[in-house]
Amino acid sequence: MTELTNMLKTKGYIFDYGGTLDTGGCHWGKVLWHTYQQADVPVTEARFRDAYVHGERTLAKNPIIQPDYTFRQTLDSKLHIEMEYLDCLNYHDQVLDLLYTEVCRHTAESRAVLLQLKERVPMVLVSNFYGNISTVLREFGFDGIFDHIIESAVVGVRKPDPRIFQLGVEALGMKADEVTVVGDSIDKDIIPAHRAGCNTVWIRGEQWTDDPVDESQANLAIDNLTELLDNNNIKYIY
Repeated sequence: MTELTNMLKTKGYIFDYGGTLDTGGCHWGKVLWHTYQQADVPVTEARFRDAYVHGERTLAKNPIIQPDYTFRQTLDSKLHIEMEYLDCLNYHDQVLDLLYTEVCRHTAESRAVLLQLKERVPMVLVSNFYGNISTVLREFGFDGIFDHIIESAVVGVRKPDPRIFQLGVEALGMKADEVTVVGDSIDKDIIPAHRAGCNTVWIRGEQWTDDPVDESQANLAIDNLTELLDNNNIKYIY
């Protein structure tokens, strides 16, 4: 765990969603690749990476994901684009079922932690998403947990722009240094959150690349969200 110079004091949290609450800190590209391996999809990791990038760009440029899409429908669309690119659509249903089961497990664990945190401090969600985050939150029982939701597709600002975290701070009605941002990405969550003046907690997990990660960029590094509940380095201010 990264040592703190001073106690991390917080009156409220800003949480990232994808990679933080639904995969336990593992980059979604890696989650997908491991599931491809589990299903014995006959592609190399290099080819999969090309397909993953192709899929993300396609979804970013085209209004494929609708506001009422559940996460299962979102995954369905994402996988269809990737696997059509790879010419392996016959593996689609198997991979979808495996992925969704794993996401349900992670979100259930995250929900249990968030419900306890909600008794201590208010929380806001800040996410780069497709415009359907409210539907997804209801799907996994997160609805009602967050006081506000800041979604990139709605507000027109995307991470790593620090302004999206400033919107989260404003929604909490607090000073930036009273707010702690929790995310899985050093580049998209931790660094821009610091630029917005917030404290940060980085949840460790498998990254998209094997490049070394500078944990010192975060005030605190954890391996599991449960560490937010009982951590001597975190003081909650009521």
